[in-house]
Amino acid sequence: MKSKSILVAVVAAVLVPLALFVRTFLASPLRMPRPYAGPLPTANPPQELAVFAVVTGVNHRNAAFGYRGGSFFERREFSMAGTLVKHPKGDLLIDTGFGRHIDEQFRTLPLLFRTITFYSLWQPAADQLKAAGYDPTSLHAILLTHSHWDHVSGLPDFPGVPVWVTPPEREFIRKSGRMDICKLFTGIRYEEYAFEAGPYLGFPASHDVYGDGSVVVVPASGHTPGSVIIFVTLSGGTRYAFVGDLVYQLEGITQREERSWLVRRSGADEDAEGNRQNMLRLIALKERLPELIIVPAHDMRAFAQMPRLSPASGEARH
Repeated sequence: MKSKSILVAVVAAVLVPLALFVRTFLASPLRMPRPYAGPLPTANPPQELAVFAVVTGVNHRNAAFGYRGGSFFERREFSMAGTLVKHPKGDLLIDTGFGRHIDEQFRTLPLLFRTITFYSLWQPAADQLKAAGYDPTSLHAILLTHSHWDHVSGLPDFPGVPVWVTPPEREFIRKSGRMDICKLFTGIRYEEYAFEAGPYLGFPASHDVYGDGSVVVVPASGHTPGSVIIFVTLSGGTRYAFVGDLVYQLEGITQREERSWLVRRSGADEDAEGNRQNMLRLIALKERLPELIIVPAHDMRAFAQMPRLSPASGEARH
């Protein structure tokens, strides 16, 4: 009888934590916020303004890694990408995706992460732009959504190009966390910018890059201390929200699902509550503006809605 009681206790000690662990991957939608009810800012984007997807590779994951309620058996190719924003006053590259030296960079990351991460490099952003006949002198700056390894890998491939970051993100880079590869780079020209303007689409402050409302950056701390969302409005009225890693997949917004506890605890979010509040702001905005195109940095479906630069021509193609 005693041995049976011990066996029951041992089984319970194993199964109960396992059940609790599995539960953290089950669907658990955030509350539905009220739709954004504030003003819709005006924008006067130039006719030439355009955005182009620059997908540099993929990370081989599954839906469960991307959001609570996702299946472990549904394979998802997480995009590793940048976005070229062409503007007459100077172009921007939002993030870089994988760069030419991703293999060497990856080997500096923690062993456990490397053990469970499998990626494929397609073509670095710098090489894609060159193949498309893009004039590199047109690139005004690289604007980071945040500074994690898969968003900054290509920085060394653009020598001399300023890299725009918020002061909290610059400090985050200086502290050099375990998922940081910026410490490997030399000669990067970081330039800090501030949120000098008022609220924008439900976010508390903003920075209008060109002064015409076409590219507006808002603070979205949580994933990292200086994470941002970048809104781009085209002349025809199409509006994009480049959200970095606020969510990994679109279901984070459409189904109001956070990343699982394990993914968040393993370093995905520096401030989970802060990230949650910014998710709710964006969900509320999407309720008000259903036509808003939300672009998580790792969702291939979002980049499929954007044109790409065609090889050797520099012209857009779909």
